[in-house]
Amino acid sequence: MDAELLHSPVVGLTEEEEADMSDWNLPLAFMKKRHLEKIEGSRALAQSWRMKDRMKTVSVALVLCLNVGVDPPDVVKTSPCARLECWIDPLSMSPQKALETIGANLQKQYENWQPRARYKQSLDPTVDEVKKLCTSLRRNAKEERVLFHYNGHGVPRPTVNGEIWVFNKNYTQYIPLSIYDLQTWMGSPSIFVYDCSNAGIIVKSFKQFALQREQELEVAAINPNHPLAQMPLPPSMKNCIQLAACEASELLPMNPDLPADLFTSCLTTPIKIALRWFCMQKSAKLVPGVTLDLIEKIPGRLNDRRTPLGELNWIFTAITDTIAWNVLPRDLFQKLFRQDLLVASLFRNFLLAERIMRSYNCTPVSSPRLPPTYMHAMWQAWDLAVDICLSQLPTIIEEGTAFRHSPFFAEQLTAFQVWLTMGVENRNPPEQLPIVLQVLLSQVHRLRALDLLGRFLDLGPWAVSLALSVGIFPYVLKLLQSSARELRPLLVFIWAKILAVDSSCQADLVKDNGHKYFLSVLADPYMPAEHRTMAVFILAVIVNNYNTGQEACLQGNLISICLEQLSDPHPLLRQWVAICLGRIWQNFDSARWCGVRDSAHEKLYSLLSDPIPEVRCAAVFALGTFVGNSAERTDHSTTIDHNVAMMLAQLINDGSPVVRKELVVALSHLVVQYESNFCTVALQFMEEEKNYAVPSPGNTTEPGNLTPVRDGPTLPRLRPVNSYTNIRAATTARNLNKSLQNLNLNEEGGPVTFSPGNLSASSSASSTLGSPDNDEYLLSFETIDKMRRVSSYSSLNSLIGVSFNSVYTQIWRVLLHLAADPFPEVSDLAMKVLNSIAYKATMNTRPQKILDSGSLTQSAPASPTSKGTLIHQAGGSPPIPGVSSSSLTNEVPKPPTREAPPSRPPYTPTLGNQAPPHSHQFSRTRKMFDKGPDQMAEDGDEATAHRNFISVALQTGLCDWSAKYFAQPVMKIPEEHDLESQVRKEREWRFLRNAGVRRHSQRITQRGIARLDDQIFINRNPGVPSVVKFHPFNPCIAVADKDSICFWDWEKGERLDYFYNGNPRYTRITAMEYLNGHDCSLLLTATDDGALRIWKNFADQRNPEMVTAWQGLSDMLPTTRGLARRVSIYLDRSKQGGAGMVVDWEQETGLLMTSGDVRVIRIWDTEREMKVQDIPTGADSCVTSLSCDPQRSLVVAGLGDGSVRVYDRRMAPNECRVMTYREHGAWVVKAHVQRETNGEIVSVSVNGDVRFFEARTPDSVNVLQTVKGLTALDIHPQANLFACGSMNQFIAVYNSNGDVISNIKYYDGFMGQRIGAISCLAFHPYWPHLAVGSNDYYMSIYSAEKRLR
Repeated sequence: MDAELLHSPVVGLTEEEEADMSDWNLPLAFMKKRHLEKIEGSRALAQSWRMKDRMKTVSVALVLCLNVGVDPPDVVKTSPCARLECWIDPLSMSPQKALETIGANLQKQYENWQPRARYKQSLDPTVDEVKKLCTSLRRNAKEERVLFHYNGHGVPRPTVNGEIWVFNKNYTQYIPLSIYDLQTWMGSPSIFVYDCSNAGIIVKSFKQFALQREQELEVAAINPNHPLAQMPLPPSMKNCIQLAACEASELLPMNPDLPADLFTSCLTTPIKIALRWFCMQKSAKLVPGVTLDLIEKIPGRLNDRRTPLGELNWIFTAITDTIAWNVLPRDLFQKLFRQDLLVASLFRNFLLAERIMRSYNCTPVSSPRLPPTYMHAMWQAWDLAVDICLSQLPTIIEEGTAFRHSPFFAEQLTAFQVWLTMGVENRNPPEQLPIVLQVLLSQVHRLRALDLLGRFLDLGPWAVSLALSVGIFPYVLKLLQSSARELRPLLVFIWAKILAVDSSCQADLVKDNGHKYFLSVLADPYMPAEHRTMAVFILAVIVNNYNTGQEACLQGNLISICLEQLSDPHPLLRQWVAICLGRIWQNFDSARWCGVRDSAHEKLYSLLSDPIPEVRCAAVFALGTFVGNSAERTDHSTTIDHNVAMMLAQLINDGSPVVRKELVVALSHLVVQYESNFCTVALQFMEEEKNYAVPSPGNTTEPGNLTPVRDGPTLPRLRPVNSYTNIRAATTARNLNKSLQNLNLNEEGGPVTFSPGNLSASSSASSTLGSPDNDEYLLSFETIDKMRRVSSYSSLNSLIGVSFNSVYTQIWRVLLHLAADPFPEVSDLAMKVLNSIAYKATMNTRPQKILDSGSLTQSAPASPTSKGTLIHQAGGSPPIPGVSSSSLTNEVPKPPTREAPPSRPPYTPTLGNQAPPHSHQFSRTRKMFDKGPDQMAEDGDEATAHRNFISVALQTGLCDWSAKYFAQPVMKIPEEHDLESQVRKEREWRFLRNAGVRRHSQRITQRGIARLDDQIFINRNPGVPSVVKFHPFNPCIAVADKDSICFWDWEKGERLDYFYNGNPRYTRITAMEYLNGHDCSLLLTATDDGALRIWKNFADQRNPEMVTAWQGLSDMLPTTRGLARRVSIYLDRSKQGGAGMVVDWEQETGLLMTSGDVRVIRIWDTEREMKVQDIPTGADSCVTSLSCDPQRSLVVAGLGDGSVRVYDRRMAPNECRVMTYREHGAWVVKAHVQRETNGEIVSVSVNGDVRFFEARTPDSVNVLQTVKGLTALDIHPQANLFACGSMNQFIAVYNSNGDVISNIKYYDGFMGQRIGAISCLAFHPYWPHLAVGSNDYYMSIYSAEKRLR
C-alpha cells in the first residue's frame, strides 16, 4: 500500500481533492450523547454555600472607660493631640455630659449597621457593673451573638497577665478586670472590639485563656471525679471573634487631624473617615476646592443609592466585599461575611481600618486572622470613585448642578465581560463576581448583570458553586417577585443552572412562591421553546420527591399546563414536560387523579411513538410513575393501570435500549403494585415449566432415550438464551455435547427440528435453581427462557387487545422477553424483577385454607394494599391450570412485615387428587435462601427486603442524566464544530485519508485487473470464519465466527482484537456491517435470532464496548433454522435451512434494512432508533440477500426459493413490490444492485448462474455460468469483478464478461496445502482485495499483481 500517500499531511488541496471531501455531508449513526456516555446523573458537588447556622448579633454592650479630663498615667500625650471621640470633642462640654453624649453617639453609629439589636451602655463602669451587664445580655441572647465594645482611652494599657482596666466606685483607683472573667460572663458566640493602645495583648491573652478552658473541659469529660468536674463548666470560646485596634507593642496614633477613636470610626462610620483620610493625602491636591468642611456637606443618605453619599457607600460595600472574597479562604469568607449582618459590616469596615491605620504605623489585629488586604488593587478603584465624586462637590453645592453617577459598576461589568469572552477553561475565578451581585440591586444595570451572570453560570457546575458561595441566592430569589418581562428569559436560565447543580433549592422556591413565576413562564405561549423547557425543568426539580412542591404545583395547574405542551415541536420541551408529569404524580395520589380527569395517560400515549428516543423514554417514565402509586386501588384505577400496561407493552421491541430499560422499570412499578397477582402468574409459569418434559441426567445415558414433547401449534420453537455473564461458561464442550444429545430427532429422520423442551440442557435438570454462574438468582436465564418458550403464545404481536383477565400474564411474558434482551443492562433489570416475584411467590406460598369448588371466582386482590378485600369480578388473574378445582385460591399472602417475625404455618394435608401445595414443590430452592429448618423466622425479613430491592434498586438514571444537560455549558461551541479542536482535526485527517484511498484505488481499477491471486495475508482465525468484512479505509478486517469477532491488520499481518459478541448459544452471527466507516467506525453484528448489536472501541487498545443492541426482527421463523446449520457449516447451503439474518446499511440515510427467516423486510431508522417500515416479501421462503439503492429508493431481495424481488419503499406495503424475477431455480446466494443511475441488478444462485437484470425489464439482460455448488459469492462494487467460493475447495474470480481471471486452489507457501471448503468471502469496497474464510479456520486475502499496486 502507498503508506506515504495515506499518511502525509495534505497541504494545498487541489479541486479534485476538495470535491472528494463528500464525507462531511454523511450523517453519523449512533453518535448521540445517549450512545457515548453512561446514562447516569453527575455526582453532586458538596454544596457548602448554605449557611448551616445563620446568626444574629442581638445584644451589644458599649463599655466606655474615658474618665474625661484625666489622662491615664502610662500614656504621654502629644500636644496638640487627637481628641475626638465619636466625632465629639469631650472638652467642649462638662465631663459627665461629654461621656453621655459620646455613649449616645456610639450607639447611633452602631445602630446604622444593626438597628434591631438591644444596646446597653456602661460608661466609666466598675467590675461589678461590667459583670452584671455581660451576664444579663448573655442570658437574654441565649444562643445568639453578643458584641462587647471596649474603649480604654481613659485607663492604663492592658497588662501582660491578660487584664484590662475599669474603675472603682469613687474613681480613685483603676481596677484590673481579667479577660478570663470576661469570657465567663460573655459566653459564646461573642464578638469583642478593643479600641485602646497595645490592644494586641488582649487578643493573645484571650487565646491562652480559651485554650486553658478547652483543656479543663477535656479533663472534666475524662474524669468525672476531678474537682474541675464538680465546678460549673466554663463555656467554650471557639465561636468568638475579636477586633483589636493595634498590635501588642503599638500605641494608637495621636495625629490631631484624626479622631482619637480612629479604629471605632473606621468600624462604624467608614465613609466619613475614608473621605477625610482621602483629603489628607497628597493626591487630594489634584481635586481643587475640596476641604474637610465641604466633605461634611456631601448631600444624600447612606442608604439611598441614588444620592452621592449612598452611591459611595454602595461602591465601598462592593469593593470591600470583593477584596474579602478574593483574598480570604472560602469557609472563612462565609463565616465572617455572610453569616451575620453586623459581623459582615464590621469586617468590611475592618479592611478600611487596616488600610488607614497602617498609614500611621498601626496594625489592626483580628481573630480569626485575615491575610493583609491593604495593598489590594481594588482600593485604587475606590480612590478613583471617591475622586470622581468629590470633584463634582463644589459645583453641586454652590451651583446645584445634577450629580453624575459613578461609572464604577459599568466598568466592573465590562471587566467581568472581558474575563468571560477572553479567558481559557482553567483559570482563577473572576474577581468581579461579588460586584455583579451588588449590581443586581440596581435597575439601571440589572439586565446586563443578569445576562453576564447567566453566561458565567453556563461555564459549568463549578461556576454555579462559586456564584452560590458569593451569596447570589437571596438576590435571584428576590428578583422572582419582579414582573419585568425582559428579565424572564434571564432568570429562567439562571435558575435552571442553579437547580441543575443544587436541587435542594426546591424548598426555598416553594416557600417564596417562586414556582408561580415558572408556571407563568411555562404557560406563556409567546415564550420561546428553550425558555419554556428551562421553566419546566425547574418545575420538574421542584416536584421531585418533595411533597410540598408537588402540592403547590398541583394547585398551580401544572398538570394541565404540561398536557397542553406535549405536542410541542421542540423535543427537549416534550421530554421535560413528560418527566415533570411523571414526577408530580410520583407517590402523590391527588395529582394522579387530577391526571386521570385530564386523561393525561391517554395524551402521553402519543409520545410513545415519538421520533426522539429520549422523549419516548420520558413518556415511559411518566406512565410508569402513573401506575406506580401505592394508594388504594379501585376498579376504575385498576382498569386504567391495565390500559397503561398494555400500551407500554407495545414498546417491547423499541430500537433504543434506554427506552427498554425505562420500560422494565415502569413495568416493575406495576409488578410491585399488583404483587399478589404476579406471584400467582409466576407460580403458574414455573409450574408449567416444571411439568414440562425435560431429560434428566439419568435419561441421557443412551442417545435414543429422549423424552417426547407435547406438540401443538401454539408452541413456537424459540431459542434458549444465556445471561450475558455466564455465556463463556456455558459454551464449554461438556454443555455442547449434552445439548446435542438432547436434540429430539423425528422418526422419519428428516430435517432435524428443535424441541423447545429439550434446550435447557446447561444445568443437570430443569433448573428452577439459580444457574451455577448466577447464584443470587432463583430463576436462571435458562429457566426464564424456557418459560418464554413454554408459555403458549405464538408471537408478541398478538399482545395488544387481549382480555384483561390475562393482563398480568401478558406483562409477565413481556418481562420474560425483556430478560432475553440483547442489551445486557435491559436483561439484567428484567431478571431482577422476575426473580424478585418468583422469590416471593415461592417464599409466600404456604398451604392456605382449602376452599370448595365454588369459591374460585374470587380473584386475587387487585393490589397488596387493598387490605385483603377481594374483588368479585371476572377480571382478576386466571386460576392456576393443572390444579383441581378444589385447590388453593389464587390469593397469595402479603409478605409478613418485620414487626412480627413469622414462622411457617403448619402443613395442612391435601385432599383427594389435589396437587401438593407449591411450597413443597419448591423445596429445592431452600438451599439458597434459608439457613435450614431452625432459622425459618428470617424468611419474612428476606421477603420485605426483597420488595425494597425491586422498587428502590430499579432506576435508570434517565432523569438525572437528562438534567446534566442544564448543568453543562449550552452556549459553548460543541467540540466537533470548533475548527481548532482536536476532534475536528482528527476528523479532517480521516476524511483526507478516505479521499486518498478512494482516489488511489480508483486509478488501479481503471487500469483493469487481469489477475487476482497474489496472497497478501494469511492467518489462522480462532473460530471458523462465517462472515468477513473489510473496513473501507483502515487496513483492518473483521472476521466473525459463530459468536465472536476477530480483527486483523492485513497490512502488518497481526491480530488486533478478538471479543465475544454476546449472542446466546444456538445462535450465530450471520451478517456484519461497518457503520460510519468514513469516520468513527462502529461494527454492527446481526445474529440469526434477529438481534442486532453495535460495538465501538474495537481493534484499538481499548476494550470493545456495546453501544446499543436491539431485536431487529422479532419473530424469526424457527422452522427454517435447522440443526444441520449448527452441526456443520459446510453442507450445501440449500439444504441448510435458514438464511439467518441479512442486513444492508445506507450511510446516506441512516436506514438499516433487515430480513432473513421472516416474511418481511424491516427498515430501521437509526436516527430515531425505531422501525419505520415493514415491507411484506410476499413469498413463503426466507430472504437470503438484501441490497438497497438510496437514490432510487429500491430494495432488492434474493430469496431461498430462487426468486429475486424488487421493492420500492416509497409505496404502500401492499403495492411496493414492483418486480419479481423467477429465473433462478435455486437458493439465491447474492443479489446486488449497482449504485449508479441506471445500475443493474446482479443475482447469483447456488447453481452458479449469474443473471443481470434491468429494473424496468421483466427478463434478464445477461446470463453467465460459473461454478456449481456455490457456497459464497461477492461482487466488487468498483472493479466489476465477482468471486465465487465453492464447497469443492477452490475460489474462482471472474470479470464482467464471465472470463475466469484467477483460480485459487492452494495456499501460498512452502507446503502449499489445499484450501478448505469456502465458508465466506468478501471484496474490499475500494482496493482490489478479496478476503476468503474457509472451514479449516484459515483466513486469507488475495490481491491484484504487485506492479499494479
